Amino acid sequence: MESKTVKTRHAPVRYLEGGSGEPLVYLHGAGGMTSEDPLLTALAERNHVFAPFLPGYGETNECGELRDMLDFTLHTFDVIEAIGLKDPVLVGHSMGGMIAAEMAAVAPNEVSRLALIAPAGLWLAEHPIPDVFTLLPFEMPKYLFHDPEAGARAMTAGLKMDDPKFLQDYLVRNARQLGMAGKILFPIPERGLLGRLYRVMARTVLIWGESDRLIPPVYGPAWQAAISGSKLVTIAEAGHMVIMEKPEAVAKAIRTVA
Repeated sequence: MESKTVKTRHAPVRYLEGGSGEPLVYLHGAGGMTSEDPLLTALAERNHVFAPFLPGYGETNECGELRDMLDFTLHTFDVIEAIGLKDPVLVGHSMGGMIAAEMAAVAPNEVSRLALIAPAGLWLAEHPIPDVFTLLPFEMPKYLFHDPEAGARAMTAGLKMDDPKFLQDYLVRNARQLGMAGKILFPIPERGLLGRLYRVMARTVLIWGESDRLIPPVYGPAWQAAISGSKLVTIAEAGHMVIMEKPEAVAKAIRTVA
């Protein structure tokens, strides 16, 4: 994936681009992304992929002018327009799925194909979502991965969770990223989206890892009921980071709408 920059009204935005075929925009989750992410590689086999970094992530600077859900929704439309795309396949994971769903609800005629991977944005009182802002690094793998030990190795690039180098990099990066994410996820990831999902007209697929302990699979049917005609795909032996654990299966599910 090649790193590029596009200028929007609020700030320059870095994005990753690669592959060829039908244009597809990928919105990452609160954990961010890298050019080596396996899902981006899998998607680029059949699509021309554009993956913008949200403010505060990667080399995209924080943007204080973006304050709430609507600001981030319109900003992402600005990024897509600045790149020169019209009605790309829109894919979002977790927090990115929340933004993508808002985009499809706010401007239903602008989004015709939508893939939401374990999206945030709904809140079921009987199934509360863990507070990611209070979790310590060693607690994260059990919520994010089907195999927590393998997940820990992936998160630390082989280092131990208590390795000073890992902890320093993790804490500095998280402070920056979660400062942005908190604007739409804190104290709970609910901004009234459920009441707007009836507006979504896009052909939609919802994708969930069966072992997701962060946003549990019980949320899948709630999303499916809210988006008319949507399809729900569950993937075995995968958690919230199904995008890392089963990238090919996720890409296959996305192609049902792409």
